[in-house]
Amino acid sequence: MIVFVRYNQGPCVPVELQEEDCVSDLKEVVGVQQGVEAELLRVLFNGRELHSTATLQSCELPEQSTVHVLHHPSSSSSSSSSSSSVSRNQPELSSSSAQEGVCPCSSFFVFCKRCSSIQRGKLRVCCKGCKHTTLTLSREPSCWDDVLIPGRINGSCQSNTCQSTEAEFYMKCAVHPTTEDDRSVALNLIRTNYRNNQCIACSDITDVVLVFPCSDGHVICLDCFHGYCQTRLNDRQFVHQPDIGYTLPCAVGCSDSLIKEIHHFRILGDEQYGRYLQYGAEECLLSIGGVLCPSPGCGAGLLPREEGRRVECERPLGCGFIFCQQCSEAFHQGACHTAQAPPTGRPVTQGSVGVSLRGRGDVASLRLMEESTKRCPQCSVPTERNGGCMHMQCSRCGADWCWVCGVPWNRDCMGNHWFG
Repeated sequence: MIVFVRYNQGPCVPVELQEEDCVSDLKEVVGVQQGVEAELLRVLFNGRELHSTATLQSCELPEQSTVHVLHHPSSSSSSSSSSSSVSRNQPELSSSSAQEGVCPCSSFFVFCKRCSSIQRGKLRVCCKGCKHTTLTLSREPSCWDDVLIPGRINGSCQSNTCQSTEAEFYMKCAVHPTTEDDRSVALNLIRTNYRNNQCIACSDITDVVLVFPCSDGHVICLDCFHGYCQTRLNDRQFVHQPDIGYTLPCAVGCSDSLIKEIHHFRILGDEQYGRYLQYGAEECLLSIGGVLCPSPGCGAGLLPREEGRRVECERPLGCGFIFCQQCSEAFHQGACHTAQAPPTGRPVTQGSVGVSLRGRGDVASLRLMEESTKRCPQCSVPTERNGGCMHMQCSRCGADWCWVCGVPWNRDCMGNHWFG
């Protein structure tokens, strides 16, 4: 195996060793290369000092890892031994609670940009001041808050030129070699299912699950979580939360259960995640008083500069269409003559037709829309029924109404023509 050695913060030098070799063997190689005594060298990796008698395999030193080797001429063998005895009491960062037979790295999961997918991850730590991994921790992290919230754990940076004491934790992908700057996003809700909990949706027991951040800690398998996200995305039922973004709560409906790290929705895949980002941007725009250009094929986000109904989709980013903010038609003087839609210009999915009713639009398309859609009795948005029951739910205003009667959904509709 190849290990990159950074001696006294110098350049990285590759060293070839075997997994069964000890840390003392590494010290001997570096000592010969640098012309120093191996007994005076200290090897630091992942926030701890590696004991001389430990093997590289037991230290969880992956292929192409970078270790820091420090030389302190003033230190004695006794002080080095004392320091090593302290480090032996520190548990591994990767997963001290892992069960036997389970790879410790599988306790953590990340979204890797290089893999463009969710992968196993490994936890690393460095000095927040100099960004070097020459920091020895004062204590090990015991929960995700220790890792995700800055400043909870301090340490001692072994660099002679750095006085920082704050630790900085980060994640790396565990399925391929990485550089020091190749970091990944931690997905703290995705975990190994050590307790064999059943999925709340399909009742299956899978190796990897997502645990919702609710008080009950409801568990869902990744396949069902993907389906949950896909369905909510199609229905545009994600929640726009200003402090978090476009997110979802626990599938059971628990309160205070919004997913804070939106990279969990990368499980949708690149194409659907692109839709997710688009919808999230639109919701953010609408929440601050913006509108979307109703011109077919445009949909540019606009922040009206003037009071009144006139809005211009300015070029070069926009299409140049000037429209009425109230009815989304070409701008006109006087009252709006067409059935008014809400002025947000929000595109609608899940059965709703996101087509502008502009007078200059295609006549055949308008006629088809009139024949195949009905308007929501509450907000008048054109809605198309694409199969299923007659119980409609408007994706714009949330109103429940009957496709047959055109009135709010009631018990008579349920008894007489729920299915058609």
